[in-house]
Amino acid sequence: MARNPIELAGARPGPPFEITFDGRTVTALPGQSVAAALWAAGILAWRTTRRGGRPRGAFCGIGQCYDCLATVNGRPNRRACLVPARPGDAVTTQQGDGHER
Repeated sequence: MARNPIELAGARPGPPFEITFDGRTVTALPGQSVAAALWAAGILAWRTTRRGGRPRGAFCGIGQCYDCLATVNGRPNRRACLVPARPGDAVTTQQGDGHER
């Protein structure tokens, strides 16, 4: 029998809200990090490496590795696993170090 995290934890989060990822609408729940909201939507990568342009997303999930860097509301280099999702947030794929040359 499959059970979801809400049933297992007994959590009753507030109503869902929307953020966007590269223009795509993503549903988030109160208390979720940006990374958690993206994961829940099936999005596993939101930055590319400086050398080689390889995709990256969350790795450690606790803010230690910096693989989850994303551009949130125009601010690059935000650790998506630590940034709480807020209604209307605009998350975009970060290219390299997030600064245009």
